[in-house]
Amino acid sequence: MHVRMTGRDPDEAHRAATPLELLFDLCFVVAVAQAAGSLHHELAVGQVGHAVVSFLIVFFTIWWPWVNFTWFSSAYDTDDVLYRLATFVQITGVLIVTAGVASAFESMDFRIMVVGYIVMRIALVGQWLRVAREDPERRRTALRFASSIALLQVGWAVRLAMPAPIGLVAFLAFGVLELLIPIWAESSGSPTPWHARHVTERYGLFTIIVIGECVLAATTAVQATFTASGLSPQLLSVAAGGLFLVFGLWWMYFKDTAALRPHASLRAGIAWGYGHYVIFAAVAALGAGLQLAVETTQHGVSTAPELAAAAVAIPVAAYLIAVAVLHARTNFASGIFSRAGVAAILVLVAALATPWIGVSLGVLAIGLVVAGLIAIHVATAYRAERTAPATAAADVGRDLSAG
Repeated sequence: MHVRMTGRDPDEAHRAATPLELLFDLCFVVAVAQAAGSLHHELAVGQVGHAVVSFLIVFFTIWWPWVNFTWFSSAYDTDDVLYRLATFVQITGVLIVTAGVASAFESMDFRIMVVGYIVMRIALVGQWLRVAREDPERRRTALRFASSIALLQVGWAVRLAMPAPIGLVAFLAFGVLELLIPIWAESSGSPTPWHARHVTERYGLFTIIVIGECVLAATTAVQATFTASGLSPQLLSVAAGGLFLVFGLWWMYFKDTAALRPHASLRAGIAWGYGHYVIFAAVAALGAGLQLAVETTQHGVSTAPELAAAAVAIPVAAYLIAVAVLHARTNFASGIFSRAGVAAILVLVAALATPWIGVSLGVLAIGLVVAGLIAIHVATAYRAERTAPATAAADVGRDLSAG
């Protein structure tokens, strides 16, 4: 019924994601799918600016509560009845947010989404108040979290009454304040005991889930196009390019141990955690882009080829740079960062070449660029592994000679 919230051990062995956390992620990916589907629809009708702005806003509303729950559960997952019920309330808020995605895209009506967002955040406030009561060592930190989150929910509710231009400015301001809350709260002198390997696993699992949503969106589009127009070389090219991209983006993320270091500084943890917004959003947007690219292979579709190619290339380029930055802590990072930059440029060039080579070949070229980047990384890593023993032996020989 009740386990005291005194904080988990940040060095706990064999710490893994729980079934409740996986259920939480599953409900969130439904919201991600709704956002990606709405992005695809708005792009298909040519509302590019509205589509991009709405997607970035909606995705932030989805992503930020997930981040808060992930780090809180890493530090204070008691898995008792109260904790589970509070998590169920947060999941309910996720589902309300999902129900409001369509209206947010169509008319910038965020009322339903804000209701769901407030439900999620108030449940988290209750969790932090419980920490303040049961973990005296971190009471100040918990009260900072609880008070600032609760105050901002009042601001989100007031924002609904603001006219569109002022409301957008207020959204940006409140969004920045939301991002500043963990920095302010955790700097109180008693940081929360989050588990680095657990957080790393949670982010990795969510990356896989979002990639899975991208695969589902692209596969559904391919199936619908095949049913309507039959198999064509253009459809095969887009499908092959999409496969290269899905496999390549997965490999790019998991190729090295890009784990958050145990007992990392607050700045390192914030940068690592916040940087994943680009990664998650890029993968979700890629699903919408692949849908557009597939649809251009049908007869009578009016989507501009340049738009379809850009909807694939821009998320891929953003993903490559973001993941390269994520891996920038390793000794191998300088090389992979420069190669990712070159690959991102080539991806954008392939999109610009669409008027001459067509969307299908453009998507295939983008997929081949990513596959080539992975191949170069594998070959470079293999050579480094083979030369490492010889280099070590030479160093030992020099030390013995010097001795």
